[in-house]
Amino acid sequence: MKRKAIQELIQWKNKKIHKPLIIRGARQVGKTWLMKEFAKTEYKQTAYINFDSNERMTTLFAKDLDVERLLMGLEIEVGFKINPQNTLIIFDEIQECPKAITSLKYFNENAPQYDILAGGSLLGVACNHGTGFPVGKVEFMDLYPLSFEEFMEALEESQLLELIKKQDFQLIETFKDKYIDLLKQYCYIGGMPEVVQDFIENKDFNAVRAKQKDILSAYERDFSKHIPANTVAKIRLLWKSIPAQLTKENKKFIYGAIKKGARAKEFEIALSWLCDCGLIYKVNKITKPGLPISAYEDFDAFKLFMLDVGLLGALTNLDIKTLLEENKIFAEFKGAIAEQYVLQQFKTIKDLPVFYWSNETSRSELDFIIEINSSIIPVEVKSSTNLKAKSLKNYIEKFEPEIAIRTSTADYKKTNNLYDIPLYLIEMIPNCI
Repeated sequence: MKRKAIQELIQWKNKKIHKPLIIRGARQVGKTWLMKEFAKTEYKQTAYINFDSNERMTTLFAKDLDVERLLMGLEIEVGFKINPQNTLIIFDEIQECPKAITSLKYFNENAPQYDILAGGSLLGVACNHGTGFPVGKVEFMDLYPLSFEEFMEALEESQLLELIKKQDFQLIETFKDKYIDLLKQYCYIGGMPEVVQDFIENKDFNAVRAKQKDILSAYERDFSKHIPANTVAKIRLLWKSIPAQLTKENKKFIYGAIKKGARAKEFEIALSWLCDCGLIYKVNKITKPGLPISAYEDFDAFKLFMLDVGLLGALTNLDIKTLLEENKIFAEFKGAIAEQYVLQQFKTIKDLPVFYWSNETSRSELDFIIEINSSIIPVEVKSSTNLKAKSLKNYIEKFEPEIAIRTSTADYKKTNNLYDIPLYLIEMIPNCI
């Protein structure tokens, strides 16, 4: 399995001056695998420390944070001399030891020659803000589930992937059915590495669903483990309401849909927790497409998505038979699967701001607004080849954007300033407009 994040880690390593790097992301998106794979290919030695249920390391970091003393303790733990020239230090499950998080500040200040990666779910890391978090002394990298292109790579569809990289639209159209079949599989399987690996080995969609349910259960157990008891019930209610929210015609998040009479203040902590954990994505509304786009952000109006399209399908018990019917999977739940898929791919594109737009009456809503090279670009997601897009038409008439995008299962086409980009090519948006 290959991850694009490896290249980002190599760039970090090759910088003349770099700070300890914290890899953020929800549980089970592949942080541990990524750190070990990077270490295996780029270093001679790996000093791997897992803080989960490791009393020796908790004790080591509890006493004081003198770097020389810590390095001596780490060397005793791993059984060899840690040479900064050829050794990567990995702190895994670092959220389990708040003092280890704090220590990154002192490693950065007093021993910058050591390369350190730290991995931890946002769930745990968020819990420890305010307990000596090394603000300004660390770098961050966000890791998400496998993108569609990474999924294709994992399934060894390298030739089809190469056509995408070459932007050979004629050949892509020739093999369109293959891309759509893979896309349907991805929308059911999702991008959680363990689920994808199980599918590669067994080709069993029932086993896929069982793995997805296991992951969902593990997340719910995490709620109880890390979160104050008075917040857990609210988190579970909010978490389970997301699929229903996404199936509405107007997908703006409504607190009253969680339970009757619910108010924002009652659930704001629960919402913050789920966002910080990386389990949900929050997409805010903009009132108009001006620059800087953040100046027109409406923080009170937003849509929520889950971290993975496969987990969304598992939470809603998406029927496996949708894979057999032409494009039905994209239309399920009023296009929620297609929209979740697109947002998930956008998240994997580095430094891509993502919003949505609706008019004052909310009768016209545009799925996404993205910003590329200071261009504000509307994106309409269609769940079939029916390209009638009333909201996009209204938006174009009102704001006259330089570029507009419509994505569906239809072929690639450019008509004046309107780009039709197939769903399976969505990751290449920054390179094909």
